[in-house]
Amino acid sequence: DLSLLRFISAELTRGYFLEHNEAKYTERRERVYTCMRIPKELEKLMFFGIFLCLDAFLYIFTLLPLRVFLAMFRFITLPCYGLRDRRLLQPAQVCDILKGVILVICYFMMHYVDYSMMYHLIRGQSVIKLYIIYNMLEVADRLFSSFGQDILDALYWTATEPKERKRAHIGVIPHFLMAVLYVFLHAILVMVQATTLNVAFNSHNKSLLTIMMSNNFVEIKGSVFKKFEKNNLFQMSNSDIKERFTNYVLLLIVCLRNMEQFSWNPDHFWVLFPDVCMVVASEIAVDIVKHAFITKFNDITADVYSEYRASLAFDLVSSRQKNAYTDYSDSVSRRMGFIPLPLAVLLIRVITSSIKVQGVLAYICVVLFYCGLISFKVLNSIVLLGKSCQYVKEAKMEEKLFNPVVTATPGKPAGKQQSMFKSTQGRSTDENGSPSVTSQPVHQKENTPSLLVTSNSDQFLTTPDGEEKDISQDSSELKHRSSKKDLLEIDRFTICGNRID
Repeated sequence: DLSLLRFISAELTRGYFLEHNEAKYTERRERVYTCMRIPKELEKLMFFGIFLCLDAFLYIFTLLPLRVFLAMFRFITLPCYGLRDRRLLQPAQVCDILKGVILVICYFMMHYVDYSMMYHLIRGQSVIKLYIIYNMLEVADRLFSSFGQDILDALYWTATEPKERKRAHIGVIPHFLMAVLYVFLHAILVMVQATTLNVAFNSHNKSLLTIMMSNNFVEIKGSVFKKFEKNNLFQMSNSDIKERFTNYVLLLIVCLRNMEQFSWNPDHFWVLFPDVCMVVASEIAVDIVKHAFITKFNDITADVYSEYRASLAFDLVSSRQKNAYTDYSDSVSRRMGFIPLPLAVLLIRVITSSIKVQGVLAYICVVLFYCGLISFKVLNSIVLLGKSCQYVKEAKMEEKLFNPVVTATPGKPAGKQQSMFKSTQGRSTDENGSPSVTSQPVHQKENTPSLLVTSNSDQFLTTPDGEEKDISQDSSELKHRSSKKDLLEIDRFTICGNRID
């Protein structure tokens, strides 16, 4: 017996019970809490990663010249001590000299690139054309970064590998020329990026700057609706850290060029300051929104960023060990795709052309500034090392630093075996899925039995995502340990993670 009045009464008085589907609504509430935690956790990771990039970047200006000087002093005074070993220089000293020579050569080559002509050439283009050019430059920068560290690694290994014949040393020359060409071309690419950004700052209607900032929001569309796993999100986080630090350096270059044109008038800096804040704020907002929705759509908790931070800290701590496999700046380059050499060449070129040093007082100020830069770098390194040890301890990853490796290589004594406290870039996975320890000088991938003492979490390295999720529901501890293991293997998936074997 239905009637309109009874239907309206039922609609007004009907009830429902949310507690009948408690699991569903609890999960939805946790998603909201996760999205609210993302900005804080993400910025912690970004803050730590930016200072890691800053430490590797300052190394080029502060400690690298001193290390090159010590290496050259050893090479000159070597006849006084006699040849006690086969090597004239240690591998690290050879790499330092190569970095210094590449830096000096590329710096003098950059003098043949006219910045003013490039600025007026770019300024004469239309807004749409400049927008397309800037997008092309971003893609080219990622491609250069993906291949650049491989070129440098090939040069370092070719220069330091044991050679049976003297004529084998000639192979260093083509690798060296290739590395110089790469650094020079990458520096020009970054210069064009900085020039385009400078044109956007100096445009009257700011239309180009607005379009370039809107390009960041287009990035959200291309990423949030894709499927992401923890490894892929870690790769994206490292790329975002590198991108944000590079943008900070580009903004510094733009400010230096503009301040030079206005005779270092401090009033002009406050004219540029709102635009600089606008660019930085858009980068932060885009990263927060992007990571918030990626974690929401892929059911990833906010605690994963603490794992990422612990993995970066593990790289730093392992590179500070006595028998580290690689320099820390190279470790950051492989992990994040951040190569400091081209950016350092461009910054030195801009500073030397913008600031004129004349007189004794000016040189004294330069020396004092250099001493202050060294002090800041050392202080930054000490703080980063302390924080990294804290993060590694909180993540319970100390055993990966100190557990020795008992792999037996035919024909080699046990005393020469490698240790497990190496950095992430020296770690690979063999055909059976069990982790094995390799290094750049020693090829242990082929025909080398792995006798490592593996934990129960190693079985998750080749486990599909669905099965891993089911297993993690049974044991949260195994899930936690397996995620750490996956992060330590992540350099196989990163932009610049391929090693030179």
